[in-house]
Amino acid sequence: MTGHLEELAPGAYAWLQSPARPGVTNAGVVVDADGITLVDSLMVASQYEPLAEAVERWGLPIRRLVLTSSHIGHVGGSARFWMAACYGSPQTSALLDQPPNVVGYRRMTPEFADELTDDLRTRPVSHTVTDPVQLTDALAAYPVTGHQLENLVVVAPGAGVLYAGAMCCFGTTPLAFDGDPAAWAAQLDEMAGWAPVVVPGQGPVGGPAEVSALADYLRACVAADGDPTAIGPGPWDDWTMRSNDAVNVERAAMLARGDRSVPPTMLHQLGLT
Repeated sequence: MTGHLEELAPGAYAWLQSPARPGVTNAGVVVDADGITLVDSLMVASQYEPLAEAVERWGLPIRRLVLTSSHIGHVGGSARFWMAACYGSPQTSALLDQPPNVVGYRRMTPEFADELTDDLRTRPVSHTVTDPVQLTDALAAYPVTGHQLENLVVVAPGAGVLYAGAMCCFGTTPLAFDGDPAAWAAQLDEMAGWAPVVVPGQGPVGGPAEVSALADYLRACVAADGDPTAIGPGPWDDWTMRSNDAVNVERAAMLARGDRSVPPTMLHQLGLT
């Protein structure tokens, strides 16, 4: 696995990990007047330590950590950046106040099971974000919805960069087991106009076209009405991790019936049924 910093604009970077697969995510790095803002913290030490070493070479304090989701791929390294102010949604805050489900994480990301030890600890959110907030002169955090009930994204308007985190994945299939595909698609339609450069939580850096393709895929999951084979053709034909189709389609159909429980297809993937 490789991770590297890619400069997107002066002071705006993406930490990209490839290839995208369960537990392998990206992060955002923004250098501001008072120090560094990180967007997401990756999952395990073999991922977040290289990120920390890369940014700490600049000799600047890490002032802020923004968590776009409560999923372990985005928050697993949060305790590594313990001196930073930690921003998250109310949902992320509530979930991080609970003991981590290490057994479940190992099932979801077996490649990293050895690093997901019983003493895994994330850090609590110190700043709960319920409305758009200006983090610095260069950065703002926005509450959004879809991947979960409550997510955050970060926009650097001067740099023309949207750090979408868990709300976007490019070239790989999303996983909406606790999300809402219809609401997610609607939110992405709005987000597509927020910046010309988009850093996804998984996959390569993209832009509005990739955001729109993801929205179209989620709408196709809703239209499939519970049948994964009914997803029509589209750019997603070439995406990886298409096994997530079954979960996404089932979740959309369950929500249409008013059922917000975890899809049985997800439980099966986790070996729980």
